Amino acid sequence: MDRPRIAVTLANPEGKSDVALAEDKNERYIEAIERHGGEPIPLDERASEAERRAAFDVMDGLVLSGGEDIDPARYGEPRDARTVIDPGRDLLDEEAFRAASERGVPIFGICRGLQAINVFSGGRLVQHVDEHAARPYRGRAVEASHHQLQLVPGSTLSRLLGGAQELRVNSFHHQAVDRAGLAPGLRASGIAPDEQGELVEALESTGADRWLLGIQCHPERTESSPAEFARLWDAFVGAARQARVPERSTP
Repeated sequence: MDRPRIAVTLANPEGKSDVALAEDKNERYIEAIERHGGEPIPLDERASEAERRAAFDVMDGLVLSGGEDIDPARYGEPRDARTVIDPGRDLLDEEAFRAASERGVPIFGICRGLQAINVFSGGRLVQHVDEHAARPYRGRAVEASHHQLQLVPGSTLSRLLGGAQELRVNSFHHQAVDRAGLAPGLRASGIAPDEQGELVEALESTGADRWLLGIQCHPERTESSPAEFARLWDAFVGAARQARVPERSTP
């Protein structure tokens, strides 16, 4: 099988309070890419400039994965006391996003990745949503927190999920995008009703020629995700395969 090369930005486990948990989270993304036919190129903030450039030059698709909060200074707001930033990750994600956008390769953002797409596109975030926060868990069979996701009819997300109207999804985030903070060039494709107003929990590009999808929940956690979400990985890897960069021949 022709396996497209998927750059995936990950959290640096070093310095985390639970290194094993951080490594397990990273491994889930890598496993998902491999399971659906991609060849992952894992990157975290320790990657050198040369390593980043080499990955960006050959990537056929980009996954922006979950992690700590984006620095609110990037969207012009003071930091909430509950916001935990990761400047090195912000820099890596932005470099990867700009490179993927410049080259026109497919982009799939998950949790923080959805938020990163929105911020790097000129949007902003809601820095805390109490009812969606949950303690990250270790293990593959532990009950997760869930909430309802309403899919926007006619959206790319709805189409990829077979026309589904509503799904029950896992909840591992305390920040969010709302309609007022949605960036230009993006549209909502999934909504979660909330006492603070509708939260944008899936977004996509308004451009028909751009494969860009962000989702707030965690489809790499198969034990707590709808089975239909496997279609998102298949569609992303399939789009990356179509965008595949030919191997360079050696002289």
